[in-house]
Amino acid sequence: MHVPDGFIDAPTSAVTGVVAAGAIAVSLRGAHRELGGERTAPLAGLVAAFIFAVQMLNFPVAAGTSGHLLGGALAAILVGPYTGVLCVSVVLLMQGILFADGGLTALGVNITDMALVTTVVSYAVFRGLLAVLPDGRRSVTVASFVAALVSVPAAACAFTLIYAIGGTTDVALGKVATAMIGVHVLIGIGEAVITALTVSAVIAVRPDLVHGARGLGQKLKLRVNGELVDAPAAPVPAAARTSRRTLWISGLVASLVLAGFVSFYASANPDGLEKIAHDHGIDKKTEEHTSSDSPLADYGVKDISDARLSGGLAGVIGVGVTAVAGSAVFWTVRRRRSRDVSPAGTDV
Repeated sequence: MHVPDGFIDAPTSAVTGVVAAGAIAVSLRGAHRELGGERTAPLAGLVAAFIFAVQMLNFPVAAGTSGHLLGGALAAILVGPYTGVLCVSVVLLMQGILFADGGLTALGVNITDMALVTTVVSYAVFRGLLAVLPDGRRSVTVASFVAALVSVPAAACAFTLIYAIGGTTDVALGKVATAMIGVHVLIGIGEAVITALTVSAVIAVRPDLVHGARGLGQKLKLRVNGELVDAPAAPVPAAARTSRRTLWISGLVASLVLAGFVSFYASANPDGLEKIAHDHGIDKKTEEHTSSDSPLADYGVKDISDARLSGGLAGVIGVGVTAVAGSAVFWTVRRRRSRDVSPAGTDV
């Protein structure tokens, strides 16, 4: 659903840029609270890299149309909504600058639509479902599935609204809305499956690292003076800290394999927005991407003729750059949080 330059006029793009900048500023402050652990920042960077990798895996959803992960729901549930907005924003920035995917003047549109809307909507749905579902890991997985499913057509609705305000072509809004929502409901099913499987896999090995699953486990009870009270939380053993490192390495290897090898077999069909834009004439005023001459444009390495090698190497580079950039951002946010907190644990 990457919006290229030329779909939305300059004033509307500028307004969405301001909205996106505001969302990032708020998220930087909110991420202070979410990035509390000493290794949470690298894990958040890994989530960004994983989203980058999975977004390269377009899957068929209808005749001549494909879809890919947006990632807002996955990021929000794994590392928190504020950090989730930053994760997807880092991915979009890397894609726009290095791979000419999503316009640079449309970066505000893409961050507002793909990072902010998907994260806010999905996390609201996720928390709402957890409030009514039984306490347990299965409920987290179910809530993750539904939240991710809803987030994709929500993003389609947001794009339709932005297009209604600042679209550069004269296309009937009803047709755009019907087409966008219809195909993105199907794409949402794929998003939901990927999100639920990933969240379930992480919960199976380290539920304490899943932001959306914190506090859902059954607490040990002790009887004191005839009354049941919560037992003190046990310290995390050294083995658990080692498994966190193992989880990070496993996630990075999986991301590299997905982007460097599996992506070659992804669907070559245009994604939902591209197909609808072509069919309905939304793309008549599409502008050439500012980074179209990038050595990695269109997810291939310039001057490497072998398509498999070129695409795979570009994917590996993308995962590495996104992991480093994301980890640097989140490490900086966490470090600022540490400086803002006094040794006694109170804000100064």
